[in-house]
Amino acid sequence: MNNTKDSRQLREMMRLLERKLGILEESEVACCGITMAQCHALVEVGRAKNISLNELAELLNLKNSTMSRTVNNLVNSELVKRDIDPQDRRYITISLTESGTKIYEGIEESMNLYYKRVYDWIPEDKRGQVMESLQILLEAISKNECCK
Repeated sequence: MNNTKDSRQLREMMRLLERKLGILEESEVACCGITMAQCHALVEVGRAKNISLNELAELLNLKNSTMSRTVNNLVNSELVKRDIDPQDRRYITISLTESGTKIYEGIEESMNLYYKRVYDWIPEDKRGQVMESLQILLEAISKNECCK
């Protein structure tokens, strides 16, 4: 196969993967009654425990203004809270509320179960190959970010 044909096949496979994972679905039904952007933000805040808006935006590869709107919606929904750093009052961290923690834990549990089932369907002798290929793909995408 030539590179052009292979790269087009990669594009089509990625499009199908996005659809299968529901990435294009931005409805609130997509993730525990919140949008996918809010879901991703909630998971990252939950994993970090405390995180700044800038760090969160960088992790999610979003502009600060977009991240700020997403966090505002989560604050208004009482899923996250903003705290002022006692050493530097200009520095604000974001953390989960009790309600946010419950949703975060539910997301983690259901996603771990979902991907465990997916992983189990991969033939045992191909699992390492799939993981290595995904790592290579992520690195290639990181080095050649589109549309920015």
